[in-house]
Amino acid sequence: MRFAVESLLSPERVEAMRGALLAEAACWRSGADTAGWHARTVKHNRQLAQDSPLHAELAQQVREALLAHPLVAAAALPVRVHGLLFSRCGVGEGYGRHVDNAYMKEGRSDLSFTLFLSEPGSYAGGALMLETPAGEEPVRLSAGDAIFYPSTLLHRVEPVRSGERLVAVGWIQSRVRHADQRELLFELDTARRALFAGQGDSQAAGGQDAALPAEVFALINRSYTNLLRRWGD
Repeated sequence: MRFAVESLLSPERVEAMRGALLAEAACWRSGADTAGWHARTVKHNRQLAQDSPLHAELAQQVREALLAHPLVAAAALPVRVHGLLFSRCGVGEGYGRHVDNAYMKEGRSDLSFTLFLSEPGSYAGGALMLETPAGEEPVRLSAGDAIFYPSTLLHRVEPVRSGERLVAVGWIQSRVRHADQRELLFELDTARRALFAGQGDSQAAGGQDAALPAEVFALINRSYTNLLRRWGD
């Protein structure tokens, strides 16, 4: 399951983060330094030095915003967010077709995410291209928005034709490693929350059916909880 989160970061936070990343004091290195043996041949970008104080500060801001978002919590079921990188692509730079490593230094990669920090009108090209059964799906989101997708997908970043593309990328280790199981759990969770939210009106109406939503909620909640127990690591 792929899903997008709008305004994961506020415009003010994005502007401050972008300013810090583009300042002269920011230390950028070749993206190939953090790539695996195959990805190194197709990775043409620059990344903020992971051992820099700026990286630690900004990565923590992204991690906190992500873990606090209710859609991320419900759809990704995160155990940890790890491997955060800040990537910069100028003209001619991009990232060829690849699949993310199954295991990173800090954990398993079940979901990948890209948080856009440049407005789409400030650069040309540079789309994230996700390979799906229906073909390649291009993704170019507004600054502050993020796309989440299974780490099992082949994907690439088109070369930038003009301007500069600035993003944060990272990975999530989920309580449930299989994407189809996470999707079923998300649908059950959405249904139980909607039913629970509507119980007040049903109970206020009274009558023989007043207890029905509560009984249905209990069954859905039981199914969700027991499936999570069955599928969770």
